[in-house]
Amino acid sequence: MEGHSLISTDVIARYAADATLEIDGVRRLVESARPRHQGVRVSESGGTLALELHVGLDWGVSAPSVGIAVQERVAEYLGRMTDLHTTTVDVVVDDFSPPPEAG
Repeated sequence: MEGHSLISTDVIARYAADATLEIDGVRRLVESARPRHQGVRVSESGGTLALELHVGLDWGVSAPSVGIAVQERVAEYLGRMTDLHTTTVDVVVDDFSPPPEAG
């Protein structure tokens, strides 16, 4: 494709991870069984991206609200940093931090 640079899926995964961790309520990315993917799976076809992000959230946050914020932030960030279009950003909540101890 003339005028387009190639960006590795590892770089895209790192961008998505960075954007995800900026969202309040996201505690961590949950490691994947795949090496070097740190909770982010990227597939690319014909210049469009599909991402799957596995996250751990802080206790008490609204998973739907945080998920929407992650989707919006990742799509915006990747749109600014790459010339690829994100078609889907799926957010999978794998766990929550433990509740605070009552004292």
